[in-house]
Amino acid sequence: MADQTEAASFEQVAPDPDGAPTLIEGLPGHGLVAAIAVDLITDQLGLEHYGNVASENFPPVTTFENGIVQDLVRVYTGNDPAVMTLESDLALPQPAFEPLSKCVLSDLADEFDRAIFLAGAPAESEEQVGEVSGVGTTEPIKAELVDAGISVPEEPGLVGGITGALVRECYQADIPAALLIVRSHPFLPDPQAAKSVIETALEPLVEFDVDTTSLDEQADEIQQRMQQVAEQYQQIAEEQQQPQQQPQTGMFQ
Repeated sequence: MADQTEAASFEQVAPDPDGAPTLIEGLPGHGLVAAIAVDLITDQLGLEHYGNVASENFPPVTTFENGIVQDLVRVYTGNDPAVMTLESDLALPQPAFEPLSKCVLSDLADEFDRAIFLAGAPAESEEQVGEVSGVGTTEPIKAELVDAGISVPEEPGLVGGITGALVRECYQADIPAALLIVRSHPFLPDPQAAKSVIETALEPLVEFDVDTTSLDEQADEIQQRMQQVAEQYQQIAEEQQQPQQQPQTGMFQ
C-alpha cells in the first residue's frame, strides 16, 4: 500500500517563474476568506496556470469553469509582481492535509521565496469582521508583520486544518512563512473579510495593488457562489467532529 504521506504529486504545465515568488495560499476554510481573496488576486494580477496537484486523497469530483474541466487543486504564477497562488475548488478532507502539504514543500518550495497562509476565525461582533493578526515562522517574518502594521498576538494558540499542516511543514523545513488570521462572519462566506486582508496585510507584505471594489459590488453574488463550497466545508468539519482551520488561541476566547 502506498504511503499516504507521498500520495500527492505536482504536474507542471508551464515554465518556471522568473526569480522567487511569494506563495499565497487560498484553500477554502472558515468564511472562505482565503479562497475569495486569492481568487481575486489570481485574476487581478493575471497569474498564469503553472501546474496541478493530484492525490488519491482528494474528493472524487470533477470541477469545471467556462465550459472546461480543470483539476481540483491548482497553482498559478506571475513575474510582475512575483507571486504564486495555491487554490482549490472545494474544501479538502483531513486525509489530504499531509500529502498536499508535503507535496507543496517537496515540489514547489524551491520555486518560492516565502509563503503567506490565510486562516479565517469567527468574529465575535460585527465590528471585529476584517480584523487581521499574524504570526511568523521566523523572527524576520515576525518583524515584517510588525513593520506592515499587522497585530502580532502574544498569547499562545493553534491553527488546524490544511493551513495548519502547511504552516507546520514550512516551519519544520525552515521556510519563511507568515500566517494571517482574519476575523470573518461566523457562518457565511465573507467577501468583506477577504477585502480587509488584501488591503491591510497582503498588499503591504507583497507590495502589489489589487482593486477590491468588486468584492463590494458583487458581495451577494460571491456569497451565493461560495455557499456551496461553504456547505461542503462544513460537512467535512462535522464528519471529522472538529473545526478545520479555526484558530484556537487565548485572544479569541
